[in-house]
Amino acid sequence: MNANTHSVRHIRVVDTTLRDGSHTVSHQYTIEQITDVVRGLDAAGIEIIEVSHGDGLGGSSIQYGFALIPDEDKIEAAMSVATRSRIAVLLLPGIGTKEDLKRARERGATVARIATHVTEANISEQHIGIAKQMGMEVFCFLMMAHMAEVETVVEQAMLMEQYGADAVYIVDSAGALLPDGVRERVGALVNRLQVQVGFHAHNNLGLAIGNTLAAIDEGATVVDGSMRGMGAGAGNAMTEALVAVLHKSGYETGVDLHKLMDVGENIVKPIMPRPQEIDNASLIMGYAGVYSSFLLHAYRAAERFGLEPRDILVELGRRSTVGGQEDLIVDVAAEMAAKRGLTVGKTQ
Repeated sequence: MNANTHSVRHIRVVDTTLRDGSHTVSHQYTIEQITDVVRGLDAAGIEIIEVSHGDGLGGSSIQYGFALIPDEDKIEAAMSVATRSRIAVLLLPGIGTKEDLKRARERGATVARIATHVTEANISEQHIGIAKQMGMEVFCFLMMAHMAEVETVVEQAMLMEQYGADAVYIVDSAGALLPDGVRERVGALVNRLQVQVGFHAHNNLGLAIGNTLAAIDEGATVVDGSMRGMGAGAGNAMTEALVAVLHKSGYETGVDLHKLMDVGENIVKPIMPRPQEIDNASLIMGYAGVYSSFLLHAYRAAERFGLEPRDILVELGRRSTVGGQEDLIVDVAAEMAAKRGLTVGKTQ
């Protein structure tokens, strides 16, 4: 356990149901669903609610999946009912632009979450600077954190801190980290950075809550969850369960657990097309270290080419694919089908 842990009693909880959870509903949230969820989370005391396409601002596209509603309208809807919660947005440089970020700020977002691959922090400098100029709190994400050695992760995090980040996250995008890997990375950041350290988990190996606790033990003070565990792959740490575990562990969150549970049961559960679960494909994502948002794309490619989704995902893991390479999924599936002499099915 990190020595800094003993003084950490308050944990900031960010809910990402309306961003990462968007993957679960193929980015088809309605305005009514957004306002219902935000109203409930706001009443429960969630400090920060993330609202945007599952792949961040600018993600609504043929490559990542078209959203039902533009991000700006989602943010405006969230702001119309939030009385104390702050609205956050995610931006991946190369997908979202500075104009997207400016529009999000104009609509009321006050937290910018700037995400890059774990070895590409240098591409975040411009967007961090713009967000800070607009008075936003900036959380930076080092995605696919399992793909880099600890010292490399530290070097990249220090760049983000230098650019102006208020917090730097270890992001287990593939749900591939084991608790020891989380401890090593988070502990190293806590020891070397002056800013807050955060953690974002995926549940592909069933470790989202356990890994989040490991991160907190090492000194992380801001963590992510999603109602009912909604999210890419097997989903995220379930916000309700995370808050319950934190309270049982003696941490303060400022969240009313009972109100939060009611949001999950009465508002979020009816939205979900199916329960969030660890199926074969999402399990293999964690095992092979594949980006969690590849899951639905892999299912579609598997159906199109007559393949097993997990076979495609294993091959993607072998090729060390990263977020932003969704278009490669179809290419890989086509190659695999050709080698096996399979006939291409109906185009999706």
